[in-house]
Order: sequence, then C-alpha cells, then structure tokens
Amino acid sequence: MLSLKEIKGKLESTITWQSWMNELETDSRIGAIKLLNTWKNKQSQLEKEILAHEEKCLFDASFCRHKTDLVAGVDEAGRGPLAGPVVTAAVILNDNTDELIGLNDSKQLSKKKRQELAIKIKNNAISYFIHFQSVEKIDELNIYEATKQSMTEAVLNLKERPSVVLVDAMKLPIVIETHSIIKGDAKSLAIAAASILAKTARDDYMDQLHEEYPQYLFNKHAGYGTKQHVEMIYQYGPTIHHRKTFEPIKSLLKK
Repeated sequence: MLSLKEIKGKLESTITWQSWMNELETDSRIGAIKLLNTWKNKQSQLEKEILAHEEKCLFDASFCRHKTDLVAGVDEAGRGPLAGPVVTAAVILNDNTDELIGLNDSKQLSKKKRQELAIKIKNNAISYFIHFQSVEKIDELNIYEATKQSMTEAVLNLKERPSVVLVDAMKLPIVIETHSIIKGDAKSLAIAAASILAKTARDDYMDQLHEEYPQYLFNKHAGYGTKQHVEMIYQYGPTIHHRKTFEPIKSLLKK
C-alpha cells in the first residue's frame, strides 16, 4: 500500500486516470480519500478551463474569412478610478495558445495569476502594444473619448496589421474591420489577453506612483474611489495624478 506522501507525489504528476488509482477509490484512509478528491476537483476545473478556452478560440476564429487572417483583441483598464491613466492594450495571438488555458477576464484572476499570464501572453503574441492615456487627456476629452483614442493608438501601433479587431464594448474610428463585443473579455481569448496586459501594466504604474506618494496607498486601491482613498484626498488634497473632472476632486478644486 502506498503511503500518503507517495500518493500525493504521484497525483501531482498525473493528469489522466491511471489503473493504480482504482485502489484509492476503496482506500479506508481519510487522508487518501481527501487527496483523491482534491485531484478530481483539480481535473474537473482544468476540464472546464480547457472547454472555456476552446470556446474563446472558436469565437475569435468565427470572425476570420481566411486561415491567414489575424485577429486583434483590444481592452482597457482604469476607466473608473479617480487617479492615474487609463491603459489600453491591443494584442494578436499565435494560433497555438495552449499555454494560455485559464486566461479569463482580468478581474476574476489574482494579481499573481495575471502577472504570470501577462508574461505568457507577451511570449505568445505575434504583436502587442500597450498605450497609456494621461490624466490630462482624460480631463481634456472625457474618459470615453480618451479611452477610444487610446485604444485606437494601441491598434495602430501593432507591428502586424490585423485583419479584424475585436474590442470590448467600444467602437473605434479605424478603417480595419472592427467589432464591438459586449463582455468581450469573457467571450474572446484575444480580448481577454488584452485585458490582462492593460491591467498588469496599469497596476505596475500605480505601484510606482505609490513610491512617490506613499500616503495615498495607490498600490492598494490603484486609484479607485474607495472610502479610504476619498478620505486621503480630503486630508492631503489631490495630486497631479488625480482626474480633475472626476468627483469629489472637481468640487474640491472649486473651493
């Protein structure tokens, strides 16, 4: 009979059911049963991720007329915060995206997982571009127009010209065939990849702002209007990185 340590080691290196695992089904040890159930749950989750991945790939492929067509996904991070830039990303992925299984809407993933996926996405991508739209532009244009302009810049700066562009809930003024996809990061692998690149790039930027303005704790709330952040704005006043056209900053500056 295998020890619990041996069982754990073998299960960690196994992804398909093996004949030796049949004995675990009738093992009377609670520890053995827990290890087997953990393995089953992990495999079940993996199967769901593989299925979701395949569905996202098929969704992107459905917009292609030819096998050689390139699909670019576009998304943003930071439309809602009171401080910091809005960051957009455009990305064209390779055909083989198996290493990106588990890629999902950036908001549903941990920071560590997003960072790991961002590296994989960049390594996989045929081309990608990340654009930072400044607070000044956001205040000048409004957040919607600033985001649209930033997304357009991200697409136009791709080294490879895409055949079709899939954008998360936004229409872009470009001559390339473009589709606005509602909740696109949950449907399209390319958009989900762009979401990860935009989110991780913006988080890194806000972590750097924290070093310059530690009292605002930008590394904690990333500029969003949390109760703590708003209290700090009232206590210390807005910085040059706060959006002057967003409340309560707009009203504070009028006083």
